[in-house]
Amino acid sequence: MRQIDFGQDVCGNLAIAETKEWLVTNGIGGYASGTVANLLTRRYHGLLIAATQPPLGRTLLVTKFDETAQYAGQQAPLFTNRWMGGHIDPHGYRQTERFFLDGTMPVWIFAFGDAQLEKRIWMQPGANTTYVQYRLARATRPLTLKVKALINFRDHHGETHGNGWTMQIEKINNGLQVTAFEGAQSFRILCDAGIVDVQHEWVRNFDLSIERYRGLPDSDDHLFAGEFTLTLQEGETVTFMLSAEAAPNMDGQAALAERKTYDKTITGLAPGLPQQLALAAEPFIVRRNTPADPNGHSVIAGYPWFGDWGRDTMISLPGLTLATGQFDVARSILRTFAQYVEQGMLPNRFPDAGETPEYNTVDATLWYFEAVRAYFEATGDVPLLEELYPVLEEIVVCHIQGTRYHIHMDPSDGLLHAGEPGVQLTWMDAKVGEWVVTPRTGKPVEINALWYNALRSMADFAKRLGKPAHRYETRAQQVMSSFTKFWNESVAYCFDVIDGPEGPDDSLRPNQLLAVSLFHSPLPGPKQKAVVDICARHLLTSHGLRSLSPLDPAYIGHYGGNMRQRDAAYHQGTVWAWLIGPFVSAHLKVYHNPAAARSFLTPLLLQLSDHGLGSISEIFDGDAPFTPRGCFAQAWSVAELLRVYRETDDFERKATT
Repeated sequence: MRQIDFGQDVCGNLAIAETKEWLVTNGIGGYASGTVANLLTRRYHGLLIAATQPPLGRTLLVTKFDETAQYAGQQAPLFTNRWMGGHIDPHGYRQTERFFLDGTMPVWIFAFGDAQLEKRIWMQPGANTTYVQYRLARATRPLTLKVKALINFRDHHGETHGNGWTMQIEKINNGLQVTAFEGAQSFRILCDAGIVDVQHEWVRNFDLSIERYRGLPDSDDHLFAGEFTLTLQEGETVTFMLSAEAAPNMDGQAALAERKTYDKTITGLAPGLPQQLALAAEPFIVRRNTPADPNGHSVIAGYPWFGDWGRDTMISLPGLTLATGQFDVARSILRTFAQYVEQGMLPNRFPDAGETPEYNTVDATLWYFEAVRAYFEATGDVPLLEELYPVLEEIVVCHIQGTRYHIHMDPSDGLLHAGEPGVQLTWMDAKVGEWVVTPRTGKPVEINALWYNALRSMADFAKRLGKPAHRYETRAQQVMSSFTKFWNESVAYCFDVIDGPEGPDDSLRPNQLLAVSLFHSPLPGPKQKAVVDICARHLLTSHGLRSLSPLDPAYIGHYGGNMRQRDAAYHQGTVWAWLIGPFVSAHLKVYHNPAAARSFLTPLLLQLSDHGLGSISEIFDGDAPFTPRGCFAQAWSVAELLRVYRETDDFERKATT
């Protein structure tokens, strides 16, 4: 796999450099993000976005540093700003000689004359603290660096217009302390060298081009809080600490060593995986404290704007944790979500504000069975299986008897029915106001593939624990027999939904792949192959699978515009990277050719060096060239790539032994 390392051909080209985004995280929901060009293009860009209610409550505190280097009588800006109207000033990206990732850390190399200045950014695991470090790697005389700190205090989803807002900025030892308003949590900007000059000046009208593309407010103001001045000799290092913690670690070199050790530990747990792919899992795994377990874990669905979602967590668990050898984390996630099962359902998401989960998904709960099955297969952890078994039993009973949103088993055929007007329960869940774009009310194909897989898994669990398995085997056999209703003989692939209010839906979608790829498949071999082949011909792209065939009149090949336009396209042709996982697993099951299956992963592996650097984007346009869109780092995109990379590798190894 190529190392993520760019020269001036990328760094010095603003049109390219501003599209490549970096991300560092702290394992509790906080993060920092930006572009290679050091240019703000999103409301979510910032040096310290703290998780004030881990893993949520994410608040932008420190937006950016505007640095200027003075060397050999010349002055060079290292930052770039775009102002409303499109004007660029200054053009600091031109000073960037090189950009690369060192583990998870973004590193810039700036050059002017014979001087070379290195900048790197990382976060402390488990703390709302970001480090920004500068090292004068090469020089024949001293270099003076002036660093203007721009700050804010807002929800990371919002924007700021600073008219009349006065923050309290105090000069303290080694830097500044900021209190945005009475009662607000204070934060600090500290430096282990130099002097600081307190300021209070609103810098207005930063242009946010990506937000404009998304049809959202596209300007933001930030407060110039203070300027640090420091002088570096060749070989010297200075470190800034940006922190919402009461006592951040002031030893920059020790903090850097801690981060490097942390990254090395992550890759050490995942032998056989490319290093950058193994590290790609790390940002999504976060701590979620619960009354029963203060050290619980969850999964952030995507950066920069998603929180932890039940569906995304369960789909992602095998790839993010099992493929990377983090079995204790997998165990913790399964136990954490078991505490939130209510009326036989897992929560779809935990809201950003408050702790009341939302229960509006039919598939998250069914994916839980597959996550438990995969975990038990990898670990043989009987005690956890015994602990979770009553929860799983309760879920099955609730689905048979009926639960929210008319989710219930149809006693006539054993299939699951779900949905009612105004709700969206499957992963194709776009909704604008009262408009549900893809309601899929009835019996969706992947829901019933998951239901079959859950029943078969329960039978296996029961046998392993010495409990009666017959009732699960009987229901599973009924589902398998009834699954023939999904087969659309006229086109030789599965209906997407049957028994809906408008009759069977013959749209060609990728959901049917789960009826092949899941561990327990309800389809016979010849039909499995037919599904894989039709999806390969019409839905497969270099970066995942389209959500709808381009031959369908409802197909939309470009994702963009305002929220209504974007959501209209979200599942109507947009490519989803996570679907490469079910496709590759299904292809491997049908063709038994790990080399061929692995070949479908190569384009996505190359995506680690595009858009979200070191990660995989959420979605892509349905039409070539399949431009990346949505979140620049998505959990299930990374997870499914990890899972099937490991799966094809294991298949190949077993075949040769």
